[in-house]
Amino acid sequence: MADDKQTTDAAADSIRSFFDLQSDAMREMFAGAMGGARPEDGVRAFLPQGIDQADLGDWANSSAQLQKLWLDFAAHQARATAEKATRGTNPLDPAQWLVISQSMLGQMPQGLLAAQSKLTQDSLQLWQGVAQQFFAGAATGAPSAAPDPAALPKNDRRFSDPAWREHPAFLLLHQTYLMLAEYFRTSVQEMDGLDKVKRQSLEFAVGALAEAMSPDNFLLLNPVVMKRTVESRGANLVRGMQHLINDMKRGQLTHTDPDAFRLGENLAATPGKVVHETPLYQLIQYSPSTDTVLEVPLIIFPPWINRFYILDLTPKKSFIKWAVDQGISVFVVSWKSADETMADVVWDDYIRAQIESVDHVRARLDVPHVHTIGYCVAGTTLAASLAVLTRRDEADKVKSATFFTAQVDFEKSGELKHFIDDGQLEMIGKLCPDGYLDGRYLAATFNALRGKDLIWSYVVNNYLLGEDYPAFDLLHWNGDVTNLPSKWHGAYLRDLYRDNKLVDPDALSADGTPIDLTCVTTPAFVQAGREDHIAPAESVWRITEHFKGPMEFLLAGSGHIAGVVNPPAANKYQYWLGDSKAPSLKAFVESADEHPGSWWPHWLEWLHKQSDARVPAKGKRVPGGKGDNVIEDAPGRYVKTR
Repeated sequence: MADDKQTTDAAADSIRSFFDLQSDAMREMFAGAMGGARPEDGVRAFLPQGIDQADLGDWANSSAQLQKLWLDFAAHQARATAEKATRGTNPLDPAQWLVISQSMLGQMPQGLLAAQSKLTQDSLQLWQGVAQQFFAGAATGAPSAAPDPAALPKNDRRFSDPAWREHPAFLLLHQTYLMLAEYFRTSVQEMDGLDKVKRQSLEFAVGALAEAMSPDNFLLLNPVVMKRTVESRGANLVRGMQHLINDMKRGQLTHTDPDAFRLGENLAATPGKVVHETPLYQLIQYSPSTDTVLEVPLIIFPPWINRFYILDLTPKKSFIKWAVDQGISVFVVSWKSADETMADVVWDDYIRAQIESVDHVRARLDVPHVHTIGYCVAGTTLAASLAVLTRRDEADKVKSATFFTAQVDFEKSGELKHFIDDGQLEMIGKLCPDGYLDGRYLAATFNALRGKDLIWSYVVNNYLLGEDYPAFDLLHWNGDVTNLPSKWHGAYLRDLYRDNKLVDPDALSADGTPIDLTCVTTPAFVQAGREDHIAPAESVWRITEHFKGPMEFLLAGSGHIAGVVNPPAANKYQYWLGDSKAPSLKAFVESADEHPGSWWPHWLEWLHKQSDARVPAKGKRVPGGKGDNVIEDAPGRYVKTR
């Protein structure tokens, strides 16, 4: 522990020293290059010409509003913390999500920051080159034009605005930052004595730290924000402060307009009824839109770490509506967001729930079997459910199984493995005093996997520039977090992600039945996303090495969400079909042909091959009809429970 603290202190001191040096250099450059004796004189270059007393009054008004907003928020936080302490609950607010990155920083070895000579040499060369470019014409009085982006040593879209190139201080700032970030990443890659897993964890930690240090995240280091502040006389900062305070009260970063969507109205609006309910889930049956339907119904198991309506967004994007319109009797499980009553929910409960829902649909429609879909983690438990049914000689209850970006073999499970070392598991355990993990922590983890896009760009746009939130259905869903039972979540991370027990025959069991994936012969359709960072395609591919039944593997363009939610009408992306019996994903790709657009019609064709019989859409095929006792309209209460 002492070594870890020394390492963290060394990392922090080196980073702090670097930016102190850079800050001093910038201060001198502002003063000298802008023609002022004091640093403050240089800032005047950003102010509009002819600023008068009325303008200063606007600035004073903005300042007063900022002060009031902050004081109100401080009072709110004090009350909220006192209330939590009184109840005996954890007063740590999920807004403090950077605890994740801070714990990662402790993993940095001393050697990462010890070899400073190359960094110093490269820095001097960069500063000398920029200085020559900007100041060469100073003696002749010729103005120096901002350099073309292609002429710069390094480029990044965060610094695409011309303001980052129009003044040498900001040009040097962002170019030096990019060089520093690359230096740290390269240092990890070149370090000796690290195993593959440790090296990958360090690369991720360094990347996350580098994204957090980016100068565009800070008001006084971002020329675009400074210009906006001057132009609006600080109004952008008032709006940004209000956004920040609202998010800190929620304990969660906001990505989209919170008032733009309503469940059951413009999201999750496909007509249907809740036909069954347990303390863990609601079962929704959707109303048919065709005169006849496939005889074999379909049950969709969405991931319980998210709301089910990722598959029922706006009507044009809804997989559920599309499937209903293709003449499929569609059922969806809507998992309940965990609370203190679910503290003892474990692995067995989710598998029992899947098997129970299969039996309920079979009995309700009087059919021998069903089609199933498992998305992400629900696909993992669907695989286990199939193994349990097979061991019990009940495999024929499931006619086919489709897996959306689902993993069963976690050896190559990607960047999420960076969050499951012993230190991270211990930290997560401390965040669950009431028996469940607040979904906001989980959302922060997933956002951290793409911090540049899902965290820091919103910090700049919403907090610094004060821009309004967009109305985006996918981002609304992404922020609609779900709590998880802590026992189950901890076991999932340890047994599957860390120890990879699911692919070890009989190493795990559910409801008293040992699990052996190699016994499963159910026909399966497996979809993976080519750019999926949550369930990497190579990891998803591994299911082909464990199941023994007929299987079709499809590689979709894009990632974990867009690779799945890709309606035909959008005419976006592509997919690849190849040899599903290939010895590796690489061999599959080499054998594959590319097809433009959505893969949904191909999946439907595959489903028809499993069973093509149709029946009239009447009786219990129409939920809520005469004599049918239902609980409530879709999307139900559980999806709205926070």
